[in-house]
Amino acid sequence: MRVRQLEIESFRGITEGRIVFQQHTLLVGGNNIGKSTVCEALELVLGPERLYRRPVIDEHDFSHGTYLGDEGDPREIRVRAVLTDLSDEQLRRFFQHLRRWDDEELSFIDEEPDSVQSADDDGTVWALPIIFVGRYDREEDDFIGETFFDHPLPELDELDEDQRASLGSGRAQFSRAHKRLCGFIFLRALRTGSRALSLQRGSLLDTILRLGGEGAAEMWQDALGALQDLDPAIGEIEQLKVIREDIRTRLGKFVNLAPGEDSAAFFASDLTREHLREVVRLFVATQPSNHSVPFAKQGTGSINLLVFALLTIIADLKQDQSVIFVMEEPEIALPPHTQRRVTKYVVQQMGQSIVTSHSPYIIEQFDPENVVILSRDGDTFSGAPIDTTSVKPKTYRTQRRQFAEAILSRAVLVLEGQTEMVAVHAVSSALEQFRGDYSHVDLTGVTLFNAGNDREVPRYAPIFKSLGKRVYGIRDKLKAPDAADATENIKSFDEFWESPETGIEQILVKQVPTRVMRSFLDEVVQRDDYPTSYPYVAEQVAEDDLAALAVKVLKARKGDAFGFGYTGTLIEQCQTEDELPAFIRDALLTINEQLQDEPELILDDAQSATGSAEPEE
Repeated sequence: MRVRQLEIESFRGITEGRIVFQQHTLLVGGNNIGKSTVCEALELVLGPERLYRRPVIDEHDFSHGTYLGDEGDPREIRVRAVLTDLSDEQLRRFFQHLRRWDDEELSFIDEEPDSVQSADDDGTVWALPIIFVGRYDREEDDFIGETFFDHPLPELDELDEDQRASLGSGRAQFSRAHKRLCGFIFLRALRTGSRALSLQRGSLLDTILRLGGEGAAEMWQDALGALQDLDPAIGEIEQLKVIREDIRTRLGKFVNLAPGEDSAAFFASDLTREHLREVVRLFVATQPSNHSVPFAKQGTGSINLLVFALLTIIADLKQDQSVIFVMEEPEIALPPHTQRRVTKYVVQQMGQSIVTSHSPYIIEQFDPENVVILSRDGDTFSGAPIDTTSVKPKTYRTQRRQFAEAILSRAVLVLEGQTEMVAVHAVSSALEQFRGDYSHVDLTGVTLFNAGNDREVPRYAPIFKSLGKRVYGIRDKLKAPDAADATENIKSFDEFWESPETGIEQILVKQVPTRVMRSFLDEVVQRDDYPTSYPYVAEQVAEDDLAALAVKVLKARKGDAFGFGYTGTLIEQCQTEDELPAFIRDALLTINEQLQDEPELILDDAQSATGSAEPEE
């Protein structure tokens, strides 16, 4: 089973939204775009343990915090999910609630004309529609929520008034047992608090116990009996024994105690199941100390890996059942190699994985067709897989890391080489210093993308445009005209600049003052890596010869090994904005102005980053 589509109404910052999922899906978008809200919405509709939380929802879960309408009637949170790829057991259990689904058009065929004739077409499958409904209950002064089958819908004229006014309007309940059959697991970014690794209801350890088979009831009974029969008893500790006798003597003067020494006693707990669930903790010993301590005393990375290890146990216990695994920002406190390892396991072992991340090490593990870009238009929210027709598999594989970083950005600036990358970064740093109203490309969310050469720059414009990004391009003047496809691709750029020179070095020396070139040569000639084939003695080089010499030095030390040291040093000699190379400076100012006109999206559902987490202790 997997989630194919999710529709959200009036939940947190989303008034209306729709997300399409693949078998494995990476959700990407800016901070507070709504990634956590999507994960929470999935748990509302599918999470079997969510109903253990009381209340299931609260005031802040409603869009704009409005849970009552203008007339005082309750507003409803609605989360609809379409589940496909059902197992034989799921098909049998849910058969009366299934509908035929066109997986290409992403719609139920009974909503289309000639639906009967297309019921067995390729791409048409059985799907299970379910819905979560939540609202404020005025009579109870509380918030309620439940999941229901969303097919078949009851005939309203066959329902009485109470049924029509009920939470699901007469729909059949999609129970906790039904949800467990779906195999939904949610690993929150902050799920390393005390609850996740305790034995409280709905925790990971509790889930493992429940999936492991029968005997949980006997386990609690045996544990409680063992605590009661401790030998020696807790109360036999000498200091507690003295206190116990004092209490029994003094209390006996006012209360008719039972006879014997056991009329007052100390035990290790309240001797109830619920109290044991609260107090039992997992202890772990790690090197180099080798001393067992409560898991919460371990490092954050170790705790996260411990949580993940428990999730793999749950996946194994489900055996042939398909697991829908939702994982939020697994990169927190994990080094890059562990991020890759965790992500590979999830993609390979889980029936469906839905992951949010800001880490390129995780993003690069997903093929482009599995990347879902989240976007907003006011309160309307959407998420759909990127258009892979613009991304050739070979291109994506060879540029996987750069693509991963670009996916996370607000905009992409495509450049032709490493020297251009360094020059743009250095000029942006200088502008940040010289202008109070300018933000560095790093701070405005612009990714610099190295296309490899000037002819390759245009091909990336439609690729990044398909990701919903602003796309900019800069390259040198060509010595021969572009091919027809390149000319067409250039139209996809939001802005495109072609240099008046055939090389970046010419731009750097022709568009800076003579003083800057002189200062640059004075600086680099002292370096051990200065190219000795181009000697420089300040008194012996005329002003008219500085540009030619500076070009030769820059070209001799071009490339990854020297590029930043030489190109960056030249830009650093500029002391005012006017001294910066105008071609690069003006392009960066244009980009900065356009991005400032479209500020990065910040939503009003700040609770999506905090309210979704389980409480820490």
